[in-house]
Amino acid sequence: MRLRLLVVLAVFLISCAPASAQLEQIGKALGLGSKTQLGDTKIASGLKEALKVGAENAVKLTGKTDGYYRNEAIKILLPKNLRTMERGLRAVGGGQKVDEFELSMNRAAESAAPEASKIFADAILKMTIDDARRILNGGDTAATDYFKSKTTGELTITFRPIVKQSMDKFAVTQQWNALVGQFRSIPFAKSPSLDINQYVVGKALDGLFFMLGQEEKKIRTDPTARVTTLLKEVFTH
Repeated sequence: MRLRLLVVLAVFLISCAPASAQLEQIGKALGLGSKTQLGDTKIASGLKEALKVGAENAVKLTGKTDGYYRNEAIKILLPKNLRTMERGLRAVGGGQKVDEFELSMNRAAESAAPEASKIFADAILKMTIDDARRILNGGDTAATDYFKSKTTGELTITFRPIVKQSMDKFAVTQQWNALVGQFRSIPFAKSPSLDINQYVVGKALDGLFFMLGQEEKKIRTDPTARVTTLLKEVFTH
């Protein structure tokens, strides 16, 4: 809270300053360089370093076996609008098939996650001083929001064939069709509709960005998460 109040005050006081000096003045107002007189270039470098470390950690956490499946915060479940089908299947002894299907969706997401590394790296290289200013001046997940705005489209395109290949490998589509077929055998059951590939891609990205946000918060608030000298220098308040 204190940091946010300082940010607001700093922005108000220097709103009329030249654009080239604004980031440095914000840094000084926040105590990001009172001893070393950090300039806008160093602050931007520190923010890029934070993005790099956070992105690498998020990809490592999600792009491994059980990275999604054993993490209750991002585990991919059946969509809420299909929970009726899930309850119906479990009621007639189809619980194991539902569990196997959910496992397969999570395995597909885990297979795709490592592909985010290069796309994130490219987004970091393209970050401008203005981007750095917005991130520094933003909330606890401002860097994550930057990644979302810059990479979601490309990540979606990249993830689709990987997810499809993984879904084929783990027979997700066949399992889905089997689940739907079993559900249809229940009297008065309505047939659900779902683009399973699109759903898994979307949930995979949701989970990836969630973990990235968690890593960003750590860097901003936990000194032990600042694993490089530059991060310690820039994020010490």
